[in-house]
Amino acid sequence: MKLTRNIIIGLVLGILVGIILNAFLPDLFDPIDTYLFDPVGKIFLNLIKMLVVPIVFFSIVVGTMGISDPKKLGRMGAKTITFFLVTTTVAISIAMALAFIVKPGVEGAISNTGGQEFKAEEAPPVIDTLLNIIPTNPVASLVEGNMLQIIAFAIFIGLALAMLGDRTKGLANLFEQANDVMMYLVRIVMLTAPFGAFALIASAVGGQGKEALASLAMYFVVVLAALLIHALVTYSTAVAFLGKVNPLTFFKKFSPAMAVAFSTSSSSGTLPVSMKTAQERLGISKQVSSFVQPLGATINMDGTAIMQGVATVFIAQITGTDLSFTQIITVVVTATVASVGTAGVPGVGLIMLAMVLKQVGLPLEPIGLILAVDRLLDMTRTAVNITGDAACALFVNRSEADRAAAQE
Repeated sequence: MKLTRNIIIGLVLGILVGIILNAFLPDLFDPIDTYLFDPVGKIFLNLIKMLVVPIVFFSIVVGTMGISDPKKLGRMGAKTITFFLVTTTVAISIAMALAFIVKPGVEGAISNTGGQEFKAEEAPPVIDTLLNIIPTNPVASLVEGNMLQIIAFAIFIGLALAMLGDRTKGLANLFEQANDVMMYLVRIVMLTAPFGAFALIASAVGGQGKEALASLAMYFVVVLAALLIHALVTYSTAVAFLGKVNPLTFFKKFSPAMAVAFSTSSSSGTLPVSMKTAQERLGISKQVSSFVQPLGATINMDGTAIMQGVATVFIAQITGTDLSFTQIITVVVTATVASVGTAGVPGVGLIMLAMVLKQVGLPLEPIGLILAVDRLLDMTRTAVNITGDAACALFVNRSEADRAAAQE
């Protein structure tokens, strides 16, 4: 909560300073922006860019190792993974559809995105995108930052490590330790977020005035609306028809865990509370809860996928880029697959967003502006993420109970 408070303080101060410079001291804005706002904002953006490739690679390998553990494969694993992948695809589809309808980004409203000109690149055909997922040179993919290829290579390594078991235990431990290092660096980078938020929002508001605030406010509203629609429609439908429980009862009983998730912004940190709540208040067996919910904390990031979908469309709109059908499909596929490796810690969603933007050729600079409101949204989407884990656990628990009853 201390980091949340500091980011909000940075956001508010940045808005105030930007408004003052824009309205009363316009002559001072350029030198202050050149020697203070712009350098601080670029340092923060470079810190985020620095982590994109390694965190995607290591987290996907570690996530795949866990999913592909032969002991965990089977009936429950298939149901769980299918549920998560379907709901994540639905989540990002809702997000992008809403963003295209509402159009939160106005071209030119936020033109100060790091002083770099941007020209949209022509997207390759869908079939080429699918064929190019398999890298011919994985090292080149890592150097070039080709995210779909990096994800594919990481999945292959994770599968191999899982199947080889004890023979590659040392290497598996090395990947887990490298992933821990990346997670630690994310936390370190997020400590600079209040300064980044201040500099980037002050630069945007100081340079463009109230139009920048209006666009950011619309982005915030669209993401929040998509999160609520997904929770109230998608999860309620799953709970009612698959879990055979009244959705109102489900949300009421699971609300304590949602409150903790909202306050911590960490799916992993909330895991003990969410498991206890699911077992004691929702009646989910310990066996199912212990399997589904920890797995969900690793691969079920519907809230993060929603943010990535809206943010991608938003950034395309403010840069005047028309996303092609191929690029839209690429965003859906990339964000869905990337959610498998998104760690449940605060701030990592921004790293994943950088990956999605890079994959469709959009600039990364506006990420810093999105950060201004992202922490508040992060709290909401974490609550959505763990609710999806519990909904899945309820479904698996019900289907396993029905199967056992039928066998008797």
